[in-house]
Amino acid sequence: MIRDELAAVNQKRSVTRRKFVGITLASGAALLAGKPDVILGADAATPSNMATNPTFNLGGDFIVNRLGFGAMRVTGQGIWGWPTDRPNALKVLRRAVELGVNLIDTADAYGPDTSELIIAEALYPYPKGLVIATKGGLTRPGPGQWVPNCRPDHLKQALDGSLKRLRLDRIDLYQLHTVDSKVPIEESVGALKQMQDAGKIRHIGLSNVDRTEIDRARKIASIVSVQNRYNIQDRASEDVLAYCEKEKLGFLPWFPIGGGRGLKPENPLNTAAKAHGVSVFQVALAWLLQRSPVMLPIPGTSSVAHLEENVAAARLKLAPEEWKAIDSITG
Repeated sequence: MIRDELAAVNQKRSVTRRKFVGITLASGAALLAGKPDVILGADAATPSNMATNPTFNLGGDFIVNRLGFGAMRVTGQGIWGWPTDRPNALKVLRRAVELGVNLIDTADAYGPDTSELIIAEALYPYPKGLVIATKGGLTRPGPGQWVPNCRPDHLKQALDGSLKRLRLDRIDLYQLHTVDSKVPIEESVGALKQMQDAGKIRHIGLSNVDRTEIDRARKIASIVSVQNRYNIQDRASEDVLAYCEKEKLGFLPWFPIGGGRGLKPENPLNTAAKAHGVSVFQVALAWLLQRSPVMLPIPGTSSVAHLEENVAAARLKLAPEEWKAIDSITG
């Protein structure tokens, strides 16, 4: 499998972007706003760590449906350039909002720039309550290349570019895309804090960080969310998730359904999928939502059909014994 290393010069953060793209082609996510039947939980007999809340209060002033949409896949092949079917990309974004998605995650590195431009083309003027979260701190010298640049001057330029492309005066959630080994995180977050004080950022989030880095960042600015890789088989960020639960920070797992492939036919994920008549991807999303009340999955897709399929996944209720069996799967 071809691997794109998100941080080749930042050794702790190698990211399988191509694998992420392959898996998320089969997934989109939407949560029907205000519908009680989408609560993904079970009765009082469920384990205490099975979440049942359909929404999350992000930053204290944004109520978001816990299933969001990752807009990386609305770009061209390899997350580079424009999509081959631009009208379809616009249709996917509009359909996501129609289905109740009110948290869309993107980044200036996606394209680069094109994801943000397509979001604005599809959805501006934005409907009330829609939160667009973007990121800065990774550059794209060429296809397949992801190079950290979290210097304050670059972050300020990146933010201004995102504001222009998204046609916004303020970004509701602006996330540091990674930690640059050449720049102390205090300097990077300090730059975001300055832009927050200037009214250009509402809330600050982090991505691809560990607990120590979160603590260091929180000494500089208020942090409302963390975006790390997490799925059924890859739980390296389990301690970060526990931290977010304790501190009531949103946790946005990228590569959220990575456990849906490479498993034996008799595994609990496939067993539950057959029992409910759904795909393993839908079960993976249901498990993830029930895993934690702060979990905000953001799978993406370039297919309207897959997007709509995941609306059905949002209504899926795993029985306690199914959830426990799936939870026992390890990478």
